[in-house]
Amino acid sequence: MDTIIKNGTVVTATDTYKADVGIANGKIVQIGENLAAVGAKVLDAGDKLVMPGGIDVHVHLQLPFCGTVSADDFENGTKAGACSGLTTVIDYAIQTKGQKLMDAITARRAEADPKVCVDYSLHGGITDWEIAQGEMDAIVEYGIPTFKMFMVYRSQGWMADDGSLLQALEATGRNGGRICVHAENDDAIQMLLKRYGPQAKELGAYGHAITRPNYTEQEAIARAALWAEVTGGRLYIVHMSTGEGADAVWAAQENGANVYAETCPQYLLLDDELFKGENGHLYGTCPQLRKPVDQERLWTGLQHGTVQVIGTDTCTFNTTQKAMWEGDFRKIPFGMPGVETMLPLMWHHGVNGGRITPNRFVQICSTNPAQIFGLYPQKGSIAIGFDADIVVWDPDREVTFNWEEMQTNCDWSPFQGQSVRGYSKWTLSRGEVVAEDGKFVGVVGHGRFVPRQPWGDL
Repeated sequence: MDTIIKNGTVVTATDTYKADVGIANGKIVQIGENLAAVGAKVLDAGDKLVMPGGIDVHVHLQLPFCGTVSADDFENGTKAGACSGLTTVIDYAIQTKGQKLMDAITARRAEADPKVCVDYSLHGGITDWEIAQGEMDAIVEYGIPTFKMFMVYRSQGWMADDGSLLQALEATGRNGGRICVHAENDDAIQMLLKRYGPQAKELGAYGHAITRPNYTEQEAIARAALWAEVTGGRLYIVHMSTGEGADAVWAAQENGANVYAETCPQYLLLDDELFKGENGHLYGTCPQLRKPVDQERLWTGLQHGTVQVIGTDTCTFNTTQKAMWEGDFRKIPFGMPGVETMLPLMWHHGVNGGRITPNRFVQICSTNPAQIFGLYPQKGSIAIGFDADIVVWDPDREVTFNWEEMQTNCDWSPFQGQSVRGYSKWTLSRGEVVAEDGKFVGVVGHGRFVPRQPWGDL
């Protein structure tokens, strides 16, 4: 063994026990009490928890969007994730209409491979089904079994019609892939944008909330879930923000549809009153922040299993980029930083707040993502043979978020000034310490592209 984590308490999705964890060649090779440490580097995890590293299956690093490029690139975004305990991220390779999806994947890997500081994978972003349908099986075999489709963004050329979504879901029933859907009703949103657009300056950032009411997400989730049910397809709802959406997912699951759902810390902890503040435009995301009643329903979904995964939808825009809105809510670059705050926020508000157990924390932040997205049994647990992607967690460490002291390239934080209890002491990626006490200490390019397996399920 080259590294041993000693005296810690191992926490997995199902178990909690005292043990040492032995690592060799990037893998977990021994778990037991009083492991001999001859010749090995020792990390003393006394009074700390040893958990599988976080897996964020929904990030957008250096994404061209809204006339700019998100501020955290593959290097800095993965550094930021490592600082708080993330060890794997999944980004997107979005097809350009008229071109092959595989070309987008190749180009995206060329951007990411030299820069990533923890392991990563990609989802294929389908915007031209006529071309992508002929590539889908080969891309699954390549190691990318998940595909993003949009029920919005018609004007950008990204939106999928119902026929394409139906066919894509049918295909996943044959090839073991999964369709990840951004579920909002574009027609309804466009109608409301037309109605309230003339009042844009008067409404300010709150116009964003008015023009994307809850029913625009609820209807789209219910429709996509119905298509999954009737086709036998495999569906995943990204960044679910509404209580009604959670109800629609639960109903589909009760009907036997193969559908999972993700929500994000911002939808659990922030609400749309922020849009009324002086800097309300900074909080513009898509879908947008909702109301406290939605937060409580989403927490209930996490507790009861209706919602299976926490992701971030990280898409970092700094204050200069956000200022492109010029007082018109229709022009806000959508997105916020999230990879550096996901695990501490979920621990503090979830575990410390009595909403979820430490085991459930591991389940929704690591094990479930690994299983659904085809990374298991390589990642997502503390077990012999798994990658040594580990976060040694100090449940007593208190941190106050301050963007000036964080790794992110963003010059603001949606959680600025908020204090949390619980933070990463060490983050290990394949056995290498890449972050210590919230600071990156690893090597640029350490991360690898990880091929994933189809037929991922819980």
